[in-house]
Amino acid sequence: MLLAAALLAGCSGDPDSGAGDAPTREPAAPAVSPPVASAPAGDVYPVPAPLTTLTTDPGSGFLAGLDPAGTGLVVLDPGTTPPTVHQVRLPTPARDLTAGTPGEFLAAGDGVIMRVDAAGRTVTEVAVDGDLQTARARPDGTLIAGTADGRVLVLDGTGKVRQTVTGLASTDRIALTGDTLAVLDRRQTLLTEIEPGYENLGLALRAGIGAANVIEAPDSRVVVTDPDSGQLLVFTTEPLVLRQRYPVGSSPYALAYDRGSDTVWVTCTQSNEIVGYDLSTGAPREVDRYPTVRQPNAVTVDADTGDLYIGSATEPGLQRISADQRERGQ
Repeated sequence: MLLAAALLAGCSGDPDSGAGDAPTREPAAPAVSPPVASAPAGDVYPVPAPLTTLTTDPGSGFLAGLDPAGTGLVVLDPGTTPPTVHQVRLPTPARDLTAGTPGEFLAAGDGVIMRVDAAGRTVTEVAVDGDLQTARARPDGTLIAGTADGRVLVLDGTGKVRQTVTGLASTDRIALTGDTLAVLDRRQTLLTEIEPGYENLGLALRAGIGAANVIEAPDSRVVVTDPDSGQLLVFTTEPLVLRQRYPVGSSPYALAYDRGSDTVWVTCTQSNEIVGYDLSTGAPREVDRYPTVRQPNAVTVDADTGDLYIGSATEPGLQRISADQRERGQ
């Protein structure tokens, strides 16, 4: 596998060199879903808008999702049945939504990180120089932002830049494995490691032929979906190595990780399904597969219960597949 990783390392040369004239492509997109052929598993609840992104705040237990325009944030309390819904209007369209420090969500937009209080639904704007594609928060309150022109910015809580790393074509998604960053560049379909304190790009590996999304998992693992080749890729960091490659098919897109079962959940937009893979062995092993709502572009896991939530990007519906239902084989 080390040999395979070396052969795939298309851009791990001089760390001071920028993207320059490196070939790029249009970012990968989820396949357009057909009408649903089977009733979605679990329960489907009405929500005010279709959802393109879902995330969970472990601090409050609330879920949040973005509408397709990026200006409407839907905050949901999964402790009620159906989940209680709150709407938040964002001052700037957001391109990504992540969990921030406990009790908040982070929405990244052009020139701003929007910190949304999960319980109070208030929005605090942090001005940032750049067209932001994504933002993450470290446990110490440090913010990490990725820009459309390929910069990675390390910021304090007020938005003051502490560190800038350049050289990518675009910084679209960021996974955190401890203090190490694994940065996904969709235009180069590239995964790049940035180690703590470094001001240059580290090792970089090609991530399939059209990487779309990335999440972190324990043991320094990073999981990537490639809808164009239909693959699930599993890397580890320090150093960056491709460990597993699995043929999912059906345009795998959104990702969520369940710590309780060491399972990564992958939505397949071409077939309106969600598939669970056990990562505890040498190769991903399929453990569950369920029909979903149409165009399942978003998924998250409730960290406390293990319940799965899937959002439809075309219809205003939120699907819940509870951990109990999965255990009963329903």
